[in-house]
Amino acid sequence: MNYLILILELLGTAAFAVSGATVAAKKNMDIFGVCIMGIVTACGGGVLRDLFLGQLPPVMFTKPVYPLLAIGVSIVVFILSFRHKPHHHQALYELVQTIADALGLGVFTAVGVSAGIEAGYGGNWFFTIFLGVITGVGGGVFRDILAGIPPSIFVRHIYALASIAGALLCCVIGHFFGMTPAVIACVVTVTAIRILAAGFRWSLPRAGGETRQQ
Repeated sequence: MNYLILILELLGTAAFAVSGATVAAKKNMDIFGVCIMGIVTACGGGVLRDLFLGQLPPVMFTKPVYPLLAIGVSIVVFILSFRHKPHHHQALYELVQTIADALGLGVFTAVGVSAGIEAGYGGNWFFTIFLGVITGVGGGVFRDILAGIPPSIFVRHIYALASIAGALLCCVIGHFFGMTPAVIACVVTVTAIRILAAGFRWSLPRAGGETRQQ
């Protein structure tokens, strides 16, 4: 199980780094800005999770493999942005960001729930689900604030709800069948919901009756 979580954390870090760096590239940030956006998106949710669990310093500072991986991925995205300008390939950048963001959301939702259970809060589903959601969406919120755009959890198609559904499913399956199938089911469910929601433009009702994605 520990190896599975490690693999998922590395996969989620890379995915969210792509998401953050892609947003930065579309905002025409320099290489430093792209790397910062990659790190914040990849590690921000984990920092919030660790703070709520009282684990200080947060894991990203004790295991630098995560921010270093985020930096490496961000540099690759920055280099590719020279060859494929975001404003010339907007549809491609949107697709890459959507898939990377969906995968990162699924992975870190599962990792957050697993961390809560491992810390001894398996009987408190409200807290473990909260940890899963905050781990999943936290980095994206920081990313969007730094990019000067409305946070995705408030304006994009079925975002936080996908994380909540996956976290709840993880708790239920983990209780009856163990954490390995629970984590896998969570990742697949959240990722699938996000991609389907983006593809079919599923949305919650909006203030003023708007349902179109901003």
